[in-house]
Amino acid sequence: MNAKKMALTAVFGLTAVAAAFAADPNVGSWKLDEAKSNFAAGTAKNLTVVYTVVADGYKCVVDGVDGAGKPAHNEWTGKFDGKDYPITGDPSADTRSLKLVSPGHYALTNKKDGKAVLTGTLKFSADSNMRTLTTHMTDAAGKQLTSVAVYERQ
Repeated sequence: MNAKKMALTAVFGLTAVAAAFAADPNVGSWKLDEAKSNFAAGTAKNLTVVYTVVADGYKCVVDGVDGAGKPAHNEWTGKFDGKDYPITGDPSADTRSLKLVSPGHYALTNKKDGKAVLTGTLKFSADSNMRTLTTHMTDAAGKQLTSVAVYERQ
């Protein structure tokens, strides 16, 4: 294969990869709609969530408040393949995994020391302008807590 054909093949391949990431509904900036959300008492609120494409995966930057209302920030870089990737800045978890279940529907698990501490589902509206994150966790007293966070694309 000559150099021109190899260059064209590389350009088309990279374009296809970029298009696949760009089509993912997660990519972009999201703001919490508190009026449409329902949080269990004492749980954290992610006020903004930003997903960007990096290398062969995604970076997620979250800013919000912890269960006591103090500012909180965490970051996660990984793929939507169900594997655990490290989280920085979240005292309740050290890894997160996301897995595409079906178009517009993801499964989420946060773990601390290898043990699941939060599970959830992330679903997008048909136009991908709203995302709903439903999470389940157990508090220190053993009580099951469920929160529903609704976000709008910015």
